[in-house]
Parts: sequence; C-alpha cells; structure tokens
Amino acid sequence: MNNTLNVGQISEGFVLDHIQAGKSMEIYNYLHLDELDCCVAIIKNAKSSKMGKKDIMKIECPIDFMDLDILGFIDHNITVNIIENEKVVDKKVLKLPKEIVNVIRCKNPRCITSIEQELDQIFVLTDEENRVYRCKYCEEKYSER
Repeated sequence: MNNTLNVGQISEGFVLDHIQAGKSMEIYNYLHLDELDCCVAIIKNAKSSKMGKKDIMKIECPIDFMDLDILGFIDHNITVNIIENEKVVDKKVLKLPKEIVNVIRCKNPRCITSIEQELDQIFVLTDEENRVYRCKYCEEKYSER
C-alpha cells in the first residue's frame, strides 16, 4: 500500500515545513487561525529524512498576515515558504525574536501586568542559547508549565 497524501496547491499564502512532529496544533492556536476565514491544511507526522517525522502546514491567506516572530518563538527551525500565484516566491529563515509581545503571559501574580490588564505582555530574550525569555516588567522567567 502506498502511504502518500496529496494536498492541493495554494494560490497565495504560506507553507510551513520542518515543524517538529506534533507542534502544528500549537502553531494553529498561537496564530489564531480559527478566527480567520482561510483554508488551512495540517499534515501531522509526515515522513522526513532529516527529522524522522515532521508536521507541515499549508495556510491560504493574505501574505501580510503571518507574524514570523511568533513562529520563531515556537520553533526557529521551521521553514516558511511564501506562495504567490501558486509558486514559491520567497523562503524565510526564522530566528529567535529579541522581544515578543502579547504571545505569552507573565505568571507572576505581583507583576504589573496582573494589575494593569491593558498593558502589553512583553517578554525579552535574555539567553539565546537556552531560549530563555523574561518579562520586561518584573523579569520573571517564562516557563511553559
């Protein structure tokens, strides 16, 4: 039995490749794709010679929509292919953003962002090697737990 899956071309949008297996739904949520009226194809656990298994996402939406900082924060190894007129016109290399705004929240109950709800949640990259982000206001270290 042949184990291939064909997903059609997109005319304008993005193909996110080399996503760590199982991370595509996290990206879907971070990018708020459920709030947009666009076509999204998610391929989970595709075979990859480089990674073993990977996820792939095809997002058909206007080019100016994608926030590369969010993708770089989630996984800076993702390949972003920009599609126009059904052709790849550019490939973006992601890096860890120096600062991320309103992507994650400070969990310190004494932080000013807990009291001043309208303040932006700003985190600054303080240790690139270990991927450490700290709250700009109280310097609380971000942890996923």
